[in-house]
Amino acid sequence: MPRLKPDQSSRIINQMTEKNCLNCHDEITGNYCKTCGQKSSTHRYSLKHFFEHDLVHGVWHVDKGILFTIKELFTRPGHSIREYILGKRVGYFNFVTLILIIIAMSGIIGHYSDIKLSDLMPEQSREAMGPIEKILSKYPKLVPLITIPLYSLFSFLWFRKAKFNYSEHLVLNSYKSAAELVIGLLFTTLTVFYTDKTVLFFLYYTVISISMLIYSVWIYYQFFSESGYSRRGRIIRSIMIPVSYIFLSMVFGIIWGIASRFK
Repeated sequence: MPRLKPDQSSRIINQMTEKNCLNCHDEITGNYCKTCGQKSSTHRYSLKHFFEHDLVHGVWHVDKGILFTIKELFTRPGHSIREYILGKRVGYFNFVTLILIIIAMSGIIGHYSDIKLSDLMPEQSREAMGPIEKILSKYPKLVPLITIPLYSLFSFLWFRKAKFNYSEHLVLNSYKSAAELVIGLLFTTLTVFYTDKTVLFFLYYTVISISMLIYSVWIYYQFFSESGYSRRGRIIRSIMIPVSYIFLSMVFGIIWGIASRFK
């Protein structure tokens, strides 16, 4: 595995303790930046901050910039999320609020669709699914949410020398899941107007699945571009994050299958 270059992310993270605005870098003299309006209290993420502030704030407050945030997630995802974590938060939509709104919209639009994701699978495949697979197939929007802690663990382990803590990896992968939910929302909208199950099956389980895998690699590759890793090192580690998750899922599936035989 390629070795790290002199670390660059720690230098950026150290800026979060200075008295300059993390969004526009102008000097702050009060509670807000006079130039861009960002709070002077913006600080680094921690588990306490993640659950006590962002989770609560995301549920009860709606920030500006939802279209801008979605645009950033599909044009420069890794760079924009890194900037958000390092303090440039003016204009970005809170990730919790974004996820909740997308799920709500998917639920509303899905009400008018006669196609369910589980309906697209061949009957033999549906019969072979275990209880957990059936639940996830019935409620596909749960998948991106459930995978956030696992992907965060793997991105933390593979890029542990990047100096980002686990809470910041949770933010990174929450935004990744939000982007995946946006793609799911578009697919749900399509099923309202188009009902060919063969085409939809191919579109979801081939085109969209492969696209999401490529997107995951892209987002990690960009996010850690200033963390001191070589280009080759970033590519390998970015690929290994989803590969690690897939491997863990396969192991869990095998264990579940063996355990089910003894019931």
